[in-house]
Amino acid sequence: MKIHCTRMILSTLFAGLAAHAHAAGTLIYCSDASPAGFDVAQYSAISDSDASAETVYNTLVSFKRGSTELVPVLAEKWDISDDGLVYTFHLRRGVKFHTSRFFTPTRELMADDVVYTFERMLHKDHPFRKAYPADFPNFTDMGMHKNLKSVKKVDDHTVRFTLNEVNAPFLQNLAMSFAVIHSKEYLEKLLQEGKPQLINQQPLGTGPFVFERYQKDAQIRYKANKDYWNKEDGPLVDNLIFAITKDPSVRAQKLMANECHIAANPAPADVGRLKQAPHLKVLSRPGFNVGYIYYNTEKPHLSKPEVRQALDMAMNKEAIIKAVYGGEGVLAHGPMPASQWSYDESIRSRPHDVEKAKALLKQAGYPDGFEMSLWSLPGARPHNSRLMAELLQSDWAQIGVKATISTYEWGEYLKRARQGTHDVVMSGWVGDNGDPDNWLGNLLSCNSVGGSNFSRFCYKPFDDLVMKAKRVTDTQERTRLYKEAQKIFHEQIPMSPVGTLVENVPMNKKVEGYKISPFGRHQFYGVSLK
Repeated sequence: MKIHCTRMILSTLFAGLAAHAHAAGTLIYCSDASPAGFDVAQYSAISDSDASAETVYNTLVSFKRGSTELVPVLAEKWDISDDGLVYTFHLRRGVKFHTSRFFTPTRELMADDVVYTFERMLHKDHPFRKAYPADFPNFTDMGMHKNLKSVKKVDDHTVRFTLNEVNAPFLQNLAMSFAVIHSKEYLEKLLQEGKPQLINQQPLGTGPFVFERYQKDAQIRYKANKDYWNKEDGPLVDNLIFAITKDPSVRAQKLMANECHIAANPAPADVGRLKQAPHLKVLSRPGFNVGYIYYNTEKPHLSKPEVRQALDMAMNKEAIIKAVYGGEGVLAHGPMPASQWSYDESIRSRPHDVEKAKALLKQAGYPDGFEMSLWSLPGARPHNSRLMAELLQSDWAQIGVKATISTYEWGEYLKRARQGTHDVVMSGWVGDNGDPDNWLGNLLSCNSVGGSNFSRFCYKPFDDLVMKAKRVTDTQERTRLYKEAQKIFHEQIPMSPVGTLVENVPMNKKVEGYKISPFGRHQFYGVSLK
């Protein structure tokens, strides 16, 4: 009876979504995961960013849709001091915060909102953070909690950021999702009501869409922000629905059946038939992503580079890419995709060699192998999947390493990975801002341990190079430093790069104006339906 009722509920939901798909002004996006939360500064996954940063919020600066060009958003312009330590942002006037069923603003965007937003991340004794403790992985991964000396209000529409040291990618970093601007008035209201946690459940910003409601693992509903400040590139549909659909084959079926207009992350095996469907089109571009297998370097059996080299060499990566990525992926040789400037083309992935892997394990003191856990991502993601975990399990068994596969709900998966309770964890990364530091700093620096550094890798020779590269502005010198760091990475191999996936976005031919983000984001402002 319980199963029967569940099927009825799901059938009713999908029928309702299908009806909406034909309603004028409603755009339905088949997303691939429930967000871990809506306070996006706490998270780093694209599914979290899409659900809030790209809909509800704005940043001071951002990237032009479909481009890596930095453009003004909430800041109309900015000045940088001669020594590169002071950034002064001049705020756009007339920007309104959302009016929703749980909040009505009394004023427009002001400098106080920017200061409040960043001071919450900067100071652990900030009143809102004390009431609602949270970690901000991107903010700390990049060392901004150490380098950002102050954020000060100059006047109602001017804010001054002062750094302790030069940070070459600072502006690009401010275009990332963690830097969305909150309403001080709204957050203080939540604080006064004793409900600060609602920031993570009822997001409210200045963005193109107003959050309405969320049903976990089912849907998120938004309505167009009719007061949006950007009339040239604002919302062109009345309603936006995220139909959360974890299974890529089901997403493909729903797209074929007109139950959604755009779908996230199609399985490589489905791309061909989606391209052939007469009512669909598939936009594609080279991927700016890498799928990884992270080794927890703090675990005794994974602490030696020889062990990690052995695990890397035992992996039949070509077979994995063929089985998991199909014709939509290529072998990744290093920690960054080949299209990232400063990529070291001299580094090549280790060849598949079981006997040499066994010899390395013996050299490291594990002639008979060992047992360990292997976490597979919940749900099927194009860059990692249960199938990939099973292939790894089989490959490692050939060198005596017994891997037990397990997984967790997405929010719990991230939490435990940041705490370092795993042995080996699967995940992927899509570049956020086009700067090498976004890969080598965010994923592998000492600052990022406890954040996105799931390897918990803190190796001084590597870290010194990455930190130095951030403090110089000469691109040629930065490139030299990053190439040195990549060579150290290859020897230490704290994580195994597997592949880079082609970015495919399938959609109904009625969709107009959609542009693929080079950073993997899904943006629905400026998008309309015929």
